[in-house]
Amino acid sequence: MTHAQDSGARPAQGGRQECDEQLALLRGRLEAAHSTRDRVQDLMEVVMSVGRDLELEHVLRHVVKAATALVRARYGALGVIGPDHEKLVQFLTVGVDDAEAAVIGSSPSGHGILGELVAHPEPLRLAKLSEHASSYGFPAGHPPMSTFLGVPIRIRGQVFGNLYLTEKLGGAQFDAEDESILATLAVAAGVAIDNARLYERSQQRELWLQATAEVTQSLLSGSERAVVLGLIADRAREIAGADLVVVALPAADRDSLVVELADGLEADRYRALRLAVSSGLIGTAFTRAVPVTSEDMDDPGPAAYLGGPTGLGPGVAIPIGTGAGVRGVLLLVRASGRAPFLAEEIRPVLGFAGTAAVAMELAERRSDTEQIVLLEERDRIARDLHDLAIQRLFATGMTLQSAGRFIDHPEASERVERAVDDLDATIKIIRSTIFGLRTQVEGEGESLRARTVRAVAVAAASLGFTPALRKEGLLDTQVSRFVADHLLAVLGESLANVVRHARASRVEVTLRTSGREVTLTVADDGVGIEGSGRHSGLRNLSDRAERCGGTMELSSPPGGGTRLVWRVPVAGRQGRADLPDGGAV
Repeated sequence: MTHAQDSGARPAQGGRQECDEQLALLRGRLEAAHSTRDRVQDLMEVVMSVGRDLELEHVLRHVVKAATALVRARYGALGVIGPDHEKLVQFLTVGVDDAEAAVIGSSPSGHGILGELVAHPEPLRLAKLSEHASSYGFPAGHPPMSTFLGVPIRIRGQVFGNLYLTEKLGGAQFDAEDESILATLAVAAGVAIDNARLYERSQQRELWLQATAEVTQSLLSGSERAVVLGLIADRAREIAGADLVVVALPAADRDSLVVELADGLEADRYRALRLAVSSGLIGTAFTRAVPVTSEDMDDPGPAAYLGGPTGLGPGVAIPIGTGAGVRGVLLLVRASGRAPFLAEEIRPVLGFAGTAAVAMELAERRSDTEQIVLLEERDRIARDLHDLAIQRLFATGMTLQSAGRFIDHPEASERVERAVDDLDATIKIIRSTIFGLRTQVEGEGESLRARTVRAVAVAAASLGFTPALRKEGLLDTQVSRFVADHLLAVLGESLANVVRHARASRVEVTLRTSGREVTLTVADDGVGIEGSGRHSGLRNLSDRAERCGGTMELSSPPGGGTRLVWRVPVAGRQGRADLPDGGAV
């Protein structure tokens, strides 16, 4: 009985066990189906939320955060591929805090496993990262990572970037369902990113149009060229997202370019810098009249061209104007580690630079018109002085001379003669003034006074303020062309030294002639000689003074700053006026 009962109980027990196993299996399948349904629901919510945002940076961060949550990964990243389709130019992460990122160092550029997806844009799922042939380890301080899942993000058939996920929570491996969910998210992300980029471009176009209208309004209001260039540089830097903007214009000989304006990161070191037109980023853009880009301005080539390591990142040099009408170069640079300038970003800047070229041409034409008006006014004044003042003074002198014969008192007669002599001297001064009004400097078509004003105006754009300028004496008639050329070179280099070294808030320029000597004085309230490091650049100024038969003095007044006095004979050294110009500014 007992045996019979026992034998009958065993089949019942086995049936219950089998039933429990079936129930557990069914429960597992139901839970998996429920989990899959929940994940699909989560995926749909993520897709909808990603599509609502139109700010590109926000969309990218939203995508990588959503991907990390959907596949339950500890770490996630989104790498944006550059225009060369070989390197990552942007790398956004989740799971790595700022302290860890600082220890790791610079963002990856697309080597190892990350580069595998760049070279072969197909989903990649690994149980162990270190076992893949492309793996070569992690940098010091990098958190350990084992499991891996990566999928490409495509936009209109072109690979935009890749999603990278590592370290699935709970120690499990990424499975086919994770891969499917991530691939679906990548498709939705591609659409959302494309929409955000289109929106960003439309916003950029609107900003460029507003900036163009602002520049045009500035032109029509008669603003000076330096003001218009400053406005153009400011708007270009702001809209293009640059950290540094530089405007370089050709020197008078067009054999070099001079940085007339610099604003932004490390701008002080580039102001008044003289650059070659035959090489370098800016020189190539100027000579070829095409945009020239650099992925890293700190590379040896671009860095050497700009005078040493820059600490800067990607840059683009945009010609101002086209063909033979290139009037300068607009350089935009981003900080190290930022994304390079893309073709769609460069095109509107190129059009905006065309506005800069028009601005410069209009400013030059307005200057020419003003010069013509000035010359016509000078000619009228000269005619009036000759036809009215001199004739009346001459007639008065003749009358006094005739009247002197009827004066018997010796002292009165002497006074009349002195008055006649004074009138004669006054006539000579007026004639000299007339000659100065009508004389133009050979070749340049500008007087020394006008050239001095222009040199000070050029420096004002870099200084941020206009130096005080005082002119005394018959500069245009008494100072020889040889001395004038050297004087202008000394003035330009002195002001460039102030821009680059002095950190001054006030500059005074005085130019005077006594008839025998001409003296140029440049005084600033900056850091002074010891703190400026200007000694190496003063030899050329001293050489020019010696070449003209004069002297140069440099001093630091008690109140601070620097005072340079350059004094030479008005005709230069006797017998040396035909020497060639041996120094470069």
